[in-house]
Amino acid sequence: VQIEVDLEVEVEILVGVLVVLVRFVVMVQVEFVVQVLVVLVGLFVVDVLVVVVLVAFQIVVVVQKMVYSHEIKFVQIRGLD
Repeated sequence: VQIEVDLEVEVEILVGVLVVLVRFVVMVQVEFVVQVLVVLVGLFVVDVLVVVVLVAFQIVVVVQKMVYSHEIKFVQIRGLD
């Protein structure tokens, strides 16, 4: 039983490390693309627009999570009636 728990913990740690690495690589690639666009276009506006789009995407994700959690609560409440 202890070996299974240790394996689960190790797998969770490995998955966490992989997620962090993937996020880092994506951030580096996005920043690289932004820098190339800024150099090619010569505008600071491109950088600002990318940041605005990324922030808007994060807001959409948060709102979706909130809606989903409220739907789950609503279903649980209706299930109790």
